[in-house]
Amino acid sequence: MALAGDTYSIAGCWLAYRSSARAFSAAAVAQAKITLDGPGKLNVPNNPTLVYVEGDGTGADIWASASRVIDASVEKAYGGERKIEWMEVLAGEKAFNETGEWLPQETIDAFREYLVGIKGPLTTPVGGGIRSLNVALRQILDLYTCLRPVVHFAGVPTPIKKPEDVDFVIFRENTEDIYAGIEFQSGSDEVKELLGWLQDKGVADKVRFPDTAAMGVKPVSREGTERLVKSAIQYALDNSRKSVTLVHKGNIMKFTEGGFKDWGYALAKSEYRNEIVTERESWILGNLDSNPDMSVEDNARAIEPGYNLMTSTQQEALRNEVAGVIEAIGATHGNAQWKNKVIVKDAIADIALQQILTRSKEFDVIATLNLNGDYLSDSAAALVGGIGIAPGANVNYTTGHFIAEATHGTAPKYAGLDKVNPGSVVLSGEMMLRYLGWNEAADLIIKGMNGAISTGQVTYDFHRLTEGATLLKCSEFGSAIIKHMD
Repeated sequence: MALAGDTYSIAGCWLAYRSSARAFSAAAVAQAKITLDGPGKLNVPNNPTLVYVEGDGTGADIWASASRVIDASVEKAYGGERKIEWMEVLAGEKAFNETGEWLPQETIDAFREYLVGIKGPLTTPVGGGIRSLNVALRQILDLYTCLRPVVHFAGVPTPIKKPEDVDFVIFRENTEDIYAGIEFQSGSDEVKELLGWLQDKGVADKVRFPDTAAMGVKPVSREGTERLVKSAIQYALDNSRKSVTLVHKGNIMKFTEGGFKDWGYALAKSEYRNEIVTERESWILGNLDSNPDMSVEDNARAIEPGYNLMTSTQQEALRNEVAGVIEAIGATHGNAQWKNKVIVKDAIADIALQQILTRSKEFDVIATLNLNGDYLSDSAAALVGGIGIAPGANVNYTTGHFIAEATHGTAPKYAGLDKVNPGSVVLSGEMMLRYLGWNEAADLIIKGMNGAISTGQVTYDFHRLTEGATLLKCSEFGSAIIKHMD
């Protein structure tokens, strides 16, 4: 059993999908602090201080249940040798009511200092100022990866025939794209200025209704792409995943979404050349494996059915591509060696949204931009029970910061009724435990969740869709999870 002071590789953690508050003296908190032991490595004491935000609306009910589950998993796994010291900080409506601020600086400082934490659902302020507290935390702490595992628990109601085929992890870029929040209101001076600039560039006619158009900016960078794709590939390697799919809309937005795809492939080849093969490279090498005497031109024809319709220049470029692949990686990836590599491929976003339904097995790790990732994450969650049970976390693999979170809203009409499903926060806590390297405790949460659901002990959201199930309150579901850990 690993003890205090053990160092864990952050990028190498198995980030699978998946107590009441206590007050501490400053000295006690300082002694239990998680530290960064070099780039990408956590030094985790046996009694780490973890920051939590209870959440608004149903957050209090959910946290009361979820924190008991997390604490019980640690107690059962380590027999008292390890224990989480919870430190509450404020955000959302609770923070506003107590401090007059939606996101106090003290909360930001706590997450920054203690590295790892978890938060419940938060109310989005109405009106000006911060548009989303979740987005604000991601941007302030540069939590560039939104990690969303998607897997089915047997017994969870689902709209698809083969939910057991769903088992993939989404790496959503968290800091760029249109979620950067650079947009300007219709009729504003900023829009008029942008329209003037577009006029100077000769593209103002692409704005169909300039008099009333609001406008936004979609930043996508090479650096932002590379750190996300690197994290996704490293995760695939560390967790024996077979593929990484770059999901984009580069067929339309060629320099932003298309840049994401191109930079992603370039990063994969430059930093993981011996560990990966692109899907297109696998076609070339596969053809040669099947027929070692195949000519470069025949190989080019095989991977491009429209070869005869190409210009001579295009045909030459394709032949050069085939010859270049064989020369560059034939020795290290040929003779079927490529089958043991992580395949890096890409998919157009709208096709990916269809194929996660119809060809779920083809997805293993997905890397995508912010907006695409938002759509994909919640659409995928619907395949396995909905966002009420969907876990998530926001991560910076360089600085070590990790905030697990509820992926659903506050559902204020159910607040205080002890009714809603705490599964999202429970499984986000499971992700957090794995991030710490506490896999034994995380495994117990999965075991308990499987046990409760498979025996039909569920909250109202699943009960209404499951014949013969037993209806449990939020707190009772937490107790059922703990019972099935044994």
